Amino acid sequence: MYIHISEIGDKVGKKVLLRGWVHRKRGSGKIIFIVLRDHSGIVQVSLKKESLSDKKWEIAEGIAVESSISVEGEVTEDKRAPTGYEILASEIHLVSNSEPYPITEYQSTELLLDKRHLWLRSAKMTKIMKVRSAVFRHTRHFLDSNGFFEITPPLITGAAGESGADMFTVDYFGKDAYLTESSQLYSEAMIYSLEKVYSFAPSFRAEKSRTVKHLAEYWHLEPEMAYYDLNMTMELIENLISGIISSLLKEDAELAEQAGADKKVLLHIKPPFKRITYEKAIDTLNGKGKSLSWGDDFGVEEEKLLTENEKAPIFVTHWPKEIKPFYMPINPEDDRTVLCADLQAPAGHGEIVGGSERIWRYADATKRFKEVEKAKGIKFNMENYSWYLDLLRYGSVPHAGFGMGMERVIKWLLNLDHIRDAIPFPRMINRISP
Repeated sequence: MYIHISEIGDKVGKKVLLRGWVHRKRGSGKIIFIVLRDHSGIVQVSLKKESLSDKKWEIAEGIAVESSISVEGEVTEDKRAPTGYEILASEIHLVSNSEPYPITEYQSTELLLDKRHLWLRSAKMTKIMKVRSAVFRHTRHFLDSNGFFEITPPLITGAAGESGADMFTVDYFGKDAYLTESSQLYSEAMIYSLEKVYSFAPSFRAEKSRTVKHLAEYWHLEPEMAYYDLNMTMELIENLISGIISSLLKEDAELAEQAGADKKVLLHIKPPFKRITYEKAIDTLNGKGKSLSWGDDFGVEEEKLLTENEKAPIFVTHWPKEIKPFYMPINPEDDRTVLCADLQAPAGHGEIVGGSERIWRYADATKRFKEVEKAKGIKFNMENYSWYLDLLRYGSVPHAGFGMGMERVIKWLLNLDHIRDAIPFPRMINRISP
């Protein structure tokens, strides 16, 4: 029976069957050393000519890097080997040989993106993808354990957002439709039966941005909660973030550190997170040399300045109503602002969560649509929102929600230089392949 490489530690002195890919190969004469890789790790395999038939030795000599093979041999301890163990092979089988591998030790970023389908086999990307899987798992576990139901919204929609400018248009049987930029409205529809829900699905943004934190396609977590207000929502967000980190460090600490996480830094990320108003954030940034006015949004530079000395994420609350969407209600204590909060990751990793209370009265919604049209110079096609307004006409309740960009969270947790490495196949303004 085949076992994984990670299981050989208690098999010293015994014969095992392994299968995987040739990570490295060296040797000459009468001995060949192969570093074998599977999903669980690597191990050195030594093949001696005297221990193999002539045919098997010929196979061993002809095997190239990234060939898929299986081996049988005895497990021995060897401190000189990459992981402290070695397989003394008595049998080798070639599953499929590899052509000369196009990725060598030193390659450009563009080539690695062109060959992304192969670069995903690298140790770096393998570790990041394992952490990605763990973060997704811990996210779902936290929400499922706190009474949420996962829902499955459509990814093709007839509603063009606020203007349609940042959405991808598709031909839907002769009609214009769009790849969703958010599943929020569909999640809101579900609170009237399930009360606390979340969608976990791709979202698409046609923003012509080339920053290190933007993707055209990304995974979007969007919970919606009946009877929640802004403070309750911020508490949920900070508990979710700290819960993900706690589970990651408890169950996957070694892997996370190997992928770039700083355990000492992450251990200190506990709720409550710091909260400042948008107005206070503007004052802070202007005190650091910026010249921002009320109503200005924050870019990469502003986000970096605001969080450069922070150890944990911070909330920026109560943003100007002119720059926020139609579904955010006016702040009753300051009618210049809406009841919302963006969570900024420390060290300049940028916004990772955006949340707010939601408008829940029909009259407030129709008024807010008109305000946003005037402020942004756009025109809503209200036919696209008739079903959404129905929600507010038939037994609406106060509610709130948020959206979390999963790749941004992973970029921050692993301190990655670019968001493209937080997803297997990045879609950016200049890349749609592979």
